[in-house]
Amino acid sequence: MIEDKNPQRTSLEELGEFGLIEHLTQNFELQQASSIKGIGDDAAILDFNGKKTVVSTDMLVEGVHFDLSYMPLKHLGYKSVMVNLSDIYAMNAMATQVTVSIAVSNRFPLEALEEFYAGVALACKLYHVDLVGGDTTSSTKGMLISVTALGIAEENDIVYRNGAKANDLLVVTGDLGGAYLGLQVLEREKEVFKVNPENQPDLEPYSYIVERQLKPEARKDIVELLKKLEVKPTSMIDISDGLSSEILHLCKQSDVGCNLFEDKIPLDPTVISTSEEFQMDSTMIALGGGEDYELLFTIDQSDFPKIKANPNLTVIGHMTGKSEGAHLVTRAETKIPLTAQGWNSFNG
Repeated sequence: MIEDKNPQRTSLEELGEFGLIEHLTQNFELQQASSIKGIGDDAAILDFNGKKTVVSTDMLVEGVHFDLSYMPLKHLGYKSVMVNLSDIYAMNAMATQVTVSIAVSNRFPLEALEEFYAGVALACKLYHVDLVGGDTTSSTKGMLISVTALGIAEENDIVYRNGAKANDLLVVTGDLGGAYLGLQVLEREKEVFKVNPENQPDLEPYSYIVERQLKPEARKDIVELLKKLEVKPTSMIDISDGLSSEILHLCKQSDVGCNLFEDKIPLDPTVISTSEEFQMDSTMIALGGGEDYELLFTIDQSDFPKIKANPNLTVIGHMTGKSEGAHLVTRAETKIPLTAQGWNSFNG
C-alpha cells in the first residue's frame, strides 16, 4: 500500500553492527541532565540524584503487533517509543531515557532503518527523552523491536495499581476506541488493495482514528496537569489492552469492585460513526479495543472539584467494595459483569 519512493538500498552488511548503530544514532543529542553517558560505551551512565527510577520494557513483533503493509516505518519508530513512555506516565513519573533494540531480516535496507530511527528521534525530541542505548541484530522472521523506558519520580509522587479504595472516582483521559477502529479501517483497505492494487484508499474521513492507531501519543501532559491541579491519583494504569481489562487490573490489585457507567464513556464522533459503518457496538469497542494509550486512574472524592471542569478528564464510574464485583451499568440501567475482553497476543 505504501510505495517505496526511495530507490536507494544500502545493504546492512556494508556497515556491520557497530557501524550501523553509530550511523543510526549519530544525530541523537542528550537532553537530560541525568544522562551522563549515552551511546558509545559498554553501558549508559545515568544519575538521578536520589529520585526513584522507574523502568518499563515492551516488545513489538512484525505480524503480531504491526503490519508493514500499512504501518510506515517512521510511525512505527514513533509508536515503539510511545507505548513505553505511556507505562512510565502511568506510574505518575516523568520519562527520561529509552533504549531501542531491533532485529531485522536482510529484506530491510539501511534506508528503511533510517526511517524507523527518524520516528524514534521525533518521539525523543517531542517528549524530551534521551536514546541512551540498544542493540541491533539479524532476524529470520521479519522485524522485532524491544524498547526499554526509564523515568524518575519522587517517592511520594509514584502511583501504583493497588491504591484504589471503595467510593473513589474512576477517571479516564481523552476518548476511547479510536485505535481499534483505525486498525479495522486499515485492515479493510489492505484487503481492497490486494484485490485491486490500482485502488487508492480515501482515509480522510477516518484520519483521526487512523492516526490513533498509527501514531498514538503518550499522556505526559496528564502527569503535568495532575501535578498542577494538586491531585495525586490513588491508583493508575494505562489503557493498552482495552478499558474493561484495565479496570479489572485495578480492581484485582486494589481489592475493590467497580461500577462503570456506559453513558459516561468518552467516544469521539468518528468512533461512533465508524462503529455503525462496521456494525459494531461502540461501547464494546471501548471496553475491548485497546491501544488507546490513555490513562485510567482513581481519585478520592474530595479531589473531584479540582478536575470536574477539565476537558481532558472524564469521570466514568466509581469503585465499590470487593464483594460487589465489577460491573458495567448500561444506558438502560441494568448491571452487566465486566469481563476481560482486551487484546491477547497469544490468542489466534
